[in-house]
Amino acid sequence: MIEEVVASPSEQRKTSVRGLRGASTPRRLSEIGEGVEERLQLTIEEFARVLGGGVVPGSIVLIGGDPGIGKSTLLLQIAMEMARNGKILYVSGEESERQIKMRALRLSKESEGSDSTLPEDLFLVTETNLEVILTHVSQLQPSLLIVDSIQTTTIPDLESSAGSVSQVRECASRLRELAKSQGIAIFLIGHVTKEGTIAGPRVLEHIVDTVLYLEGDRFHSYRLLRSVKNRFGPTSEVGVFEMQERGMIQVVNPSEVFLAGRLVNAPGSAIAVTMEGTRPILVEIQGLTSSTSFGNPRRTPNGIDMNRMLLIVAVLTRRVGLRLGEQDVFVNVVGGLRVSEPAADLAVAAAIASSMRDRPLQAETVLIGELGLSGELRAVGQMSARLKEAANLGFKTAVVPARLRRNEPWPKNIQVIEARSIQQVLAQVLTKE
Repeated sequence: MIEEVVASPSEQRKTSVRGLRGASTPRRLSEIGEGVEERLQLTIEEFARVLGGGVVPGSIVLIGGDPGIGKSTLLLQIAMEMARNGKILYVSGEESERQIKMRALRLSKESEGSDSTLPEDLFLVTETNLEVILTHVSQLQPSLLIVDSIQTTTIPDLESSAGSVSQVRECASRLRELAKSQGIAIFLIGHVTKEGTIAGPRVLEHIVDTVLYLEGDRFHSYRLLRSVKNRFGPTSEVGVFEMQERGMIQVVNPSEVFLAGRLVNAPGSAIAVTMEGTRPILVEIQGLTSSTSFGNPRRTPNGIDMNRMLLIVAVLTRRVGLRLGEQDVFVNVVGGLRVSEPAADLAVAAAIASSMRDRPLQAETVLIGELGLSGELRAVGQMSARLKEAANLGFKTAVVPARLRRNEPWPKNIQVIEARSIQQVLAQVLTKE
């Protein structure tokens, strides 16, 4: 049950007639100029990639993530970088100015190749009243406004408490007006629920232009900045960062990071090529089977969907003849990455079969393909980009589903083995006893 205060008819009328730029006038589409604005450039390429190339003036971006995942640290780094080219206002409703100053000093002193002095045009204020925040914005005229967080921001005219549906919705609407009318880029930090979605009304995600999620396992140092909505660039784009003492450090080549430390000839290890947005990433998938000590065998996935794992185990049992009904099966994606696309099915199946038969897969081999219920392999998209990334990292062989149409040739610096079923794949990639 959430209390929501209904505004009086006069207040509703006042809100409904308020436009983004005052009085509105219909115009012909052909008469409207393109108005292409230059993006505010960022030296943090991973963040710029997710936004679509940089920060668009007049845009409003919502960033969500679990507590302690690094949202405030990342945005403070962005603010310190952009403050060297213009005024930035950082509004905090959860931390004191002293706490932010301490973090900024740590990031400034320990960052590589940067000046130890703090930027002059970065302004901090601890405030939760939106009316006061708007007053500060009108006085400073910053190019970027950061609000940490939207759930702590309140409007005094509304009697509901901070974080309620009416407060969050109205605060986000007024900040959108500010962004569109004055061309100020705004970053909002949003709390998340237990399910991992942005807390507050669902309309909050419709109000903003871009929705980003900072994901990661708290037991691992790597973080993924994922775009789920972007009006100025591609969606499903991902940036990879590593949490270190000097802040969030971008990972330019995440495939090398996720494959570091793997044992080449260990049974139960397979390499998959997954697409995160437009970027191919190579990850190690480990499988382990063990004789069960209970009546019902356990199925424990880490980094893949449970239902997908059950489907693959059923196909291996029925089509390949592996007696997995008597085995506990564990699957792990190394590095804390979560793989959701079906292109990793073949690598998961090969890892489980390799552990069950205690025979390692051939070295320097990647496996790409979706597994069907009949044991057949289905084609996946962006195959050329996947194979080029595997070849660049030194892999010699790739096992892929057989092509029905040969529109473009495979890359020449990697041997491509086409297969039609999981049985053919296991006969090819499992080493001889």
